[in-house]
Amino acid sequence: MDDLEKAILICFDESGTVDSELKSKAATFIQQIKETLSIPSICIEKLCFSKLVQVQFWCLQCLHEALRDKYSSMGLEEKSFIRKSIFSMACCEAVNVNDHNSVLVLEGQAFIKNKLAQVVVTLIYFEYPSIWPSVFIDFLPNLSKGRVVIDMFCRILNALDDEVISLDYPRNGDEMAVAGRIKDAMRAQCVPQIVRAWYDVVLMYRNSDPELCTGVLDSMRRYISWIDISLIVNESFTSLFFELMLVDGFPDQLRAAAASVLLAAVSKRMDSKSKLALLKSLHIRRAFGLVAGDSDSELVSGVASLLTGYAAEALECSKRLSPSDGKEISLELLNEVLPSVFYVMQSCEVDATFSIVQFLSGYVNTMKSLSMLTETQLLHVRQILEVIRVQIQFDPIYRNNLDVLDKIGREEEDRMVEFRKDLFVLLRSVGRVAPDMTQIFIRNSLASAAASSEDRNVEVVEAALSLFYALGESISDDMMRTASGQLGELVLMLLSTRFPCHSNRIVALVFLETITRYMKFVQENTQYIPVALGAFLDERGIHHSNVNVSRRASYLFMRVVKLLKAKLVPYIETILQSLQDTVAQFTRMDGSSKTQSGSEDGSHIFEAIGLLIGMEDVPLEKQSDYLAALLTPLCQQVEFALLNAQTQIPDESATNIAKIQQIIMAINALSKGFSERLVTASRPAIGLMFKQTLDVLLQLLVVFPKIVPLRCKVTSFIHRMVDTLGASVFPYLPKALEQLLAESEPKELVGFLVLLNQLICKFNTGVYDILEEVYPVIAGRLFSILPRGDIPSGPGGSTEEIRELQELQRTFYTFLHVIATHDLSPIFLSPRGQGYLDPMMQLLLHASCYHNGIAVRKACVQIIIRLIKDWCTRPYSEEKVPGFRSFVVEVFATNCCLYSVLDKSFDFRDANTLSLFGEIVLAQKVMYEKFGNDFLHHFVSKGFSNAHCHQDFVEQYCQKLQGNDIKALKSFYQYLIEHLRHQQNGSLVAR
Repeated sequence: MDDLEKAILICFDESGTVDSELKSKAATFIQQIKETLSIPSICIEKLCFSKLVQVQFWCLQCLHEALRDKYSSMGLEEKSFIRKSIFSMACCEAVNVNDHNSVLVLEGQAFIKNKLAQVVVTLIYFEYPSIWPSVFIDFLPNLSKGRVVIDMFCRILNALDDEVISLDYPRNGDEMAVAGRIKDAMRAQCVPQIVRAWYDVVLMYRNSDPELCTGVLDSMRRYISWIDISLIVNESFTSLFFELMLVDGFPDQLRAAAASVLLAAVSKRMDSKSKLALLKSLHIRRAFGLVAGDSDSELVSGVASLLTGYAAEALECSKRLSPSDGKEISLELLNEVLPSVFYVMQSCEVDATFSIVQFLSGYVNTMKSLSMLTETQLLHVRQILEVIRVQIQFDPIYRNNLDVLDKIGREEEDRMVEFRKDLFVLLRSVGRVAPDMTQIFIRNSLASAAASSEDRNVEVVEAALSLFYALGESISDDMMRTASGQLGELVLMLLSTRFPCHSNRIVALVFLETITRYMKFVQENTQYIPVALGAFLDERGIHHSNVNVSRRASYLFMRVVKLLKAKLVPYIETILQSLQDTVAQFTRMDGSSKTQSGSEDGSHIFEAIGLLIGMEDVPLEKQSDYLAALLTPLCQQVEFALLNAQTQIPDESATNIAKIQQIIMAINALSKGFSERLVTASRPAIGLMFKQTLDVLLQLLVVFPKIVPLRCKVTSFIHRMVDTLGASVFPYLPKALEQLLAESEPKELVGFLVLLNQLICKFNTGVYDILEEVYPVIAGRLFSILPRGDIPSGPGGSTEEIRELQELQRTFYTFLHVIATHDLSPIFLSPRGQGYLDPMMQLLLHASCYHNGIAVRKACVQIIIRLIKDWCTRPYSEEKVPGFRSFVVEVFATNCCLYSVLDKSFDFRDANTLSLFGEIVLAQKVMYEKFGNDFLHHFVSKGFSNAHCHQDFVEQYCQKLQGNDIKALKSFYQYLIEHLRHQQNGSLVAR
């Protein structure tokens, strides 16, 4: 063993026993050898004499790299030496170097032979057909040497496909050109001989060496897409393929390989007429029985792929061919194979490249134009529905995971939701083509599900219900209400059937969702209301043992109540009785409650009850009793918590605060059922009960001033009471607003401003006195928090604190906009508010010019327009707000109305920006109406002059401004701005 061999062994060593420094030295030594000019000779010599696989692999790798990177710089003699040596190795011949017999590389391991094949293909890449035209022709006689050379030939063909020809890998233009050159030469020179050799080898070795034949068939499969198909699809070959597939004695691997060759032939691109002839010639029915075997076997999988591929091609022919060209024949072939394809779809693993949904959708589409389906087509429709039903079923191995909804269960549920989407689209397509058949199928599925045993068929029941649920998406409201014929029977079956395994989460959920989807039928057929209510109120719904189901049932029940509402008045007593224990959970503070926070918590029950008892159809006395029975214990619990607030230990206090939040959410939800008219006009006694509740809840702000989540819940309830109690809420607002403002952080201030916006929008100037008190406090707080200009971003992007400031700033702009547009601008001029006028105007000016939110800029321009209208009368009159006119004319007009729109970032192609531009133009019109020539003179002499605006444009601008056509003014001003931008050639006017 020489130094090179030792170095190679050291570098390839993975045992961990070799010193890293020694390994590094070996790698350096090897690299030096690789860079010598004689490296091809060294590699070939080592290949001839070394039996060490590491050395053989390294040598072949070096040869591959040398050819790939340095071929053009090699001499003719060196290329010839490499070509002859490598070809001899591939043909299992000794390479004579220095009169010694060489080692036979083909006796080595598979990865060595694959690397040798890669080297041969690299030579073919550069030399075929111009330099080495005989490579394939010369190789064929060597196949007579037997298995080892045939195997090597297959490896070379496979490597040629992988490295050069196959379009499964990305290729650049040069590589595509080389592939085209090689294929053209092979087709002209040697493809028929290669095909003949394939046939002879398989015929000769099918009994003695099926593994070799499998390799040959795999090579053949790869080449079918670009060689003459008649060489493969002919009597000799197809007989051989079917013999291999149909004879039990052959190994499954060989039989599956024969099927894959036929699939490649079936899938070959060609015109539809030729494809139809090919499909007919195969007599594919011979293979139908093969899919009935073990569904996990390689044979069944291969034949399944063949049949599905055949069916897809037959379908394409039927769509593309006219009646005179064989459309009917293609449909006959399709109908012949479809039963087996449906079986495959239900029972076997289908090739990943074949889309079941795509194929079936294509087939269903062929039926859309037909006025009536044939018996065969109806049979196929039923089989398609059966495929859908089987495909959407959960795997029973996930049953427990889905029931408890652990991590695995959630992942499987999410996967299935995504997987089912296309199948449900297909279901609705089938439902439109054959509505009666679809509904009969679902009815039978439901009946079968109802009869199934509880412990075995959770997935069957869930799938049947899911089919009915999905079908409902394509049924109109009118059809849902009438639900005549089969559909009516289906809805009645759904309502009247107690399905087994309803204790399982996925069954219970889809059952409730399906009933909710078809509730419009119950709305029209009120006799079924008791049955529908039972599903939600008993152990199948709100009283289900699984908390996920009971929570979802509460939400769905609330939706049902919203829909049926007045029709449920006779059942209120029954409903309240059924919900008594659920409601009671909210009136216990002992930690035994099962309610949890979230979008589907128990507050949905209270919203449903509120919708029921809040109707005027309910007598006043009963309504008062119902409401008192709910509010009194809830308020008592809050009062109890208030009394004991100081004495509770921290853990207990945290638990009770969480419970109080739940109670507030429940009361909030309950109040949604009561209209303002009812509680203030027709039944003020009901309003009084809510006022008393508000009184109790406002005390929470005093006793727990620093509990932010609690304050947020109380704020939410005040929002609700503003809508429910109307103006009668006013006496409670000063105290509430004072407490909310006292401890508020930036995040809370957002909620506070939103509450004020609601009050202003609802009561307009009616809230002047309240606003006069709170505005100075808010302004003082916000101007101390918010910067005058842009809010800087954090070093690593927006931090949570910065995002909160940005949201607070946006909400403050909205607040100012709401004040200005609801006749409340005198607030800004009140004795205590006037001190904040200057910082407010500076903030509005900066935002109207530079804020990155176009909506904010537009709102700020609108605020200033409104203030101009409110505070400025006709020209030359006494100023209402000293200095405001000069600010608007000299600062706002030029900076916002001219300089900001001259900036290239002001994009006229954006619809929102164009809307802002409209407001800027309107501002100019309003300023001219209010300030006359004072505005015009300053805008023209200072603004236009700095922008180097031509006098002709100035005159046209003045003319448009003084006219009455605002659209013409806007259009001209945009043209003017774009002209000035172009004139400046990218430079911005100095601010």
